[in-house]
Amino acid sequence: MLRCFLKSKLHRMVVTEAELDYVGSITIDRDLMDMTGLLPHEKVLVADINTGNRFETYVLEGERGSGIICINGAAARLCDPGDRVIILQFAWLDTATEPAPAPVVVVADDSNLNPRKLI
Repeated sequence: MLRCFLKSKLHRMVVTEAELDYVGSITIDRDLMDMTGLLPHEKVLVADINTGNRFETYVLEGERGSGIICINGAAARLCDPGDRVIILQFAWLDTATEPAPAPVVVVADDSNLNPRKLI
């Protein structure tokens, strides 16, 4: 049986931009993507800590070392710059053949720079 598990999360990231006039997605600093194993165009769940809004979108690669967390398209109406968000990545696993992974949790400072893994 396939089961869905949390694979990683970027915890309490600060939204740096919200761009309404865009096709849609979330742009994430490539360094943060690498720390969690996120790939361009991968589906993620975003939870806004400030508003409680939750939405699914896909990842676009942002400039390495920029700290960018930009909410694009219609979802830009759900988050404001300065909001804190949790970006969740999930993986489907066959628990008969693969053990459930311990999730990778990454946090950063108020500029989304100096990231560190908690787990």
